[in-house]
Amino acid sequence: MKVAVLGAGITGSTTAYALADKGHEVTVIDRERYSGMDTSFANGGQLSACNAETWNHPSTIAKGIKWLFEKEAPLKMNLMPNWHRYSWFAEFLYAMRHYEKNTVNTVRLALAAREHLTRMASEGDIDFDRTDRGMLHICATQKGFDHGIGVNKLLKKGGLERSVLTPEDIRALEPTLHGDLVGGFFTESDFNGDIHKYCRGLESANKKRGVNYKFEHEIVDLVTKNGVYVTYATGEQDHFDAVVVCAGVGSRAIAAKLGDRINIYPVKGYSITVNMPDQASQDACGWVSLNDDDAKIVTSRLGPDRYRVAGTAEFNGANKDIRADRIKPLLRWTQRHFPGVKTDQVVPWAGLRPMMPDMMPRVMAGSRPGVFYNTGHGHLGWTLSAATAYMVADLVH
Repeated sequence: MKVAVLGAGITGSTTAYALADKGHEVTVIDRERYSGMDTSFANGGQLSACNAETWNHPSTIAKGIKWLFEKEAPLKMNLMPNWHRYSWFAEFLYAMRHYEKNTVNTVRLALAAREHLTRMASEGDIDFDRTDRGMLHICATQKGFDHGIGVNKLLKKGGLERSVLTPEDIRALEPTLHGDLVGGFFTESDFNGDIHKYCRGLESANKKRGVNYKFEHEIVDLVTKNGVYVTYATGEQDHFDAVVVCAGVGSRAIAAKLGDRINIYPVKGYSITVNMPDQASQDACGWVSLNDDDAKIVTSRLGPDRYRVAGTAEFNGANKDIRADRIKPLLRWTQRHFPGVKTDQVVPWAGLRPMMPDMMPRVMAGSRPGVFYNTGHGHLGWTLSAATAYMVADLVH
């Protein structure tokens, strides 16, 4: 079949790979000039099954209400009336009843995806600054640590073991890390890398497998009639037997045009990439990938001279403005926990996570023939996408 994949981020790239595995003639369409230029450009860099806990928990609600009144809190929300935002939150609250089930299912997806991602990297000879030092969750409060103990039980149900660490264990594991901690958790099997480099490498691998890419093509219309007709802003039109929508936060509008409801909300996240050309900074920076459960910050070492620090969740519609007051907490966190690292060469970034109210990706056939979806992965796009890519490829026929 001739299949179009709408979106060249991590989800679209892995989906194209899976469809090519099934023998389809695949074309990836994206409005950007290169793959991985939007949400997949500079995220936290983690492939973290240990971060599979969904946000639909009473503790998240309590923290969210508290953070509304803190200037530099991890979560910010535009409180102006907006039907989509408030109805999305209503569905978020409703999904709390499935918190445990969805967390366990997310772990299982993440473990399956890990195998596919590793295989794709091996088959495509992709260099993405992979660092295999495991994933360390750190807790500065007893309340956060106690919550993590409960999360461990859900992770174990999904097939993942996460070790409990004392502050002494943490210092032995990551001696460069500063700060007072109550304890933490360690997942040896998780790893990290540069998602943008992975996307670009997968693009090259896909092309060698016969996948076609149409960059700088803005889709203005889709018509389902004996397949799917895709019309671009240039007036050009292509016909495909099927399309798979992997368009991140743009998937909601595309789905509406095709008669489907995919209730994605764009949740903005920020990151900084700390460039460390000097040896002293490199020696003072950690190698173990971190999750600070209290600050809601994640980190990844990207080779010897780059450190990625990411976090925050901002509910403010589809804008990617980089705000200084959202970057400062990431800088201060880095300076506090790794005081020997120079932060005079920092690159800020902001991207929009395609978040579903129940925090679960949508992998499904649309209401019209030839339409399929693999989207809505939220903050776990890289962690889950390769598994859902093969799930949607199985649906396409």
